[in-house]
Amino acid sequence: MQLFYAPDISGETHTFDETESNHCVRVLRKSAGDTIHIIDGRGNLFTCEITDAHPKHCTVAVRGKESGYGALPYRLHLAVAPTKNIDRYEWMLEKATEIGAESFIPLECTRSERRTVKQERLGKVIVSAAKQSLKAFLPKLEPTCRFEDFVIRDFGRAQLFIGYCAEETERTLLKEALHPGGEYVVLIGPEGDFSPEEIALARRNGFQPISLGNSRLRTETAGVMAAAIAAVINM
Repeated sequence: MQLFYAPDISGETHTFDETESNHCVRVLRKSAGDTIHIIDGRGNLFTCEITDAHPKHCTVAVRGKESGYGALPYRLHLAVAPTKNIDRYEWMLEKATEIGAESFIPLECTRSERRTVKQERLGKVIVSAAKQSLKAFLPKLEPTCRFEDFVIRDFGRAQLFIGYCAEETERTLLKEALHPGGEYVVLIGPEGDFSPEEIALARRNGFQPISLGNSRLRTETAGVMAAAIAAVINM
């Protein structure tokens, strides 16, 4: 199944923008009468028939709609500091989207080597990964948030976790701490790790120190590992 993305799809027909039209007609060589599938990023999967295979304004007729397609039994929020090499961060977003995540929050930390990201570019990475992995739900990408502002939010009944490299604290393996079917917030720091002050602040606000295993992981690998553990626990 080949997915197309149209966040504004509604009614009985839809016309793609030029980018998606070109991909559908010129790249994938779809033509009038072909059946395709469209996601809106909110869990709806539309079965459509191409009625006008124009490479700049391809139009489809909606033949069916499935709500809640591929909904996950848990909610994972990954708050990860952007890496100095943005390609690594994009890789993390791609893989965690494929595995399953509710939202991503770029964290600005004391030791961050990158404090700004291009939201539009990162959004495109997420959309591409969702389409490739047949996800009808698109993870939300939040604006960059200062660490001290993020950890004091009201997270309701979510389980709160922080992973870091400092070894003076006894930590629980994430795979043993997660409650299946729950909501989780996982903090992952920058290449230089969280500062002692940030760790203390997070713990005062209910974040539990966790371990992702015996290996010391890069920031982006830790994010993917957390996503993978949450997915396996909820299988």
